[in-house]
Amino acid sequence: MEIQKLTYLEVQERIKKTPMAILPMGAVEAHGPHLPVGTDNYLAEGMAKKVAEKLDALLLPTFSYGQVWSLRNVPPSINVSNTHLIGVLTDIGKSLYKAGICYFVIINCHVGNMVAIKEAARKLYDEHRDMKVFYFMYPGTAEIIEEIRESKPMPGGYFHACEIETSYMLYLAPEYVQMDKAVDEFPDLPEDFQYTPTPWDQITDTVVLGSATLATREKGQKIIDKAIDTIVNILKKHTQKKIREVLQ
Repeated sequence: MEIQKLTYLEVQERIKKTPMAILPMGAVEAHGPHLPVGTDNYLAEGMAKKVAEKLDALLLPTFSYGQVWSLRNVPPSINVSNTHLIGVLTDIGKSLYKAGICYFVIINCHVGNMVAIKEAARKLYDEHRDMKVFYFMYPGTAEIIEEIRESKPMPGGYFHACEIETSYMLYLAPEYVQMDKAVDEFPDLPEDFQYTPTPWDQITDTVVLGSATLATREKGQKIIDKAIDTIVNILKKHTQKKIREVLQ
């Protein structure tokens, strides 16, 4: 249930039943000529809605801005520093804790956010041991991606607006995909790409890392459904005991 559509009294009642809140988190950044700049937001929101429905959890409004250092030079990408993200995520967690939330779940679809998410989770752990913070980014999908992928992977596992991510969008938000504009690009990454900061505008003109033309809805559904099942199973395993205690 979307928290912003409920009254505060309704929210309080739902927290008594299921003390879990799910935050979709993405970013605003260039995603090639065929995907919208809000791709990461649409993916996070689509996944979070499905997870919230399966667990009867509260769905928070999407946190739509992230750390976009790699593509900050490609308009209209919006870059928020890790320092600011850590502060905001920590404050959100504190507010949820005060409201009675025992499980703060972040479903993130932008890799640049992970440093800030982990640091915020650690801060919340130190301050509120009785609230558990989970963070997920397509968990449990490595094997199925390798089975489904038709294109060669980029060195270091980098992917962006490619066969895989475009397939995700064709499943979760197809109305925003322009497949007639999809391109394939496998830029030559500098030898030190993985070991030193390198803005992506220095290595690619399209900001596509991989083969977007090979994307299909079927591929996206198989991978995303696997990620959702993984998230749901982990949360059920770790929360059932606590939820039973709350209900008692």
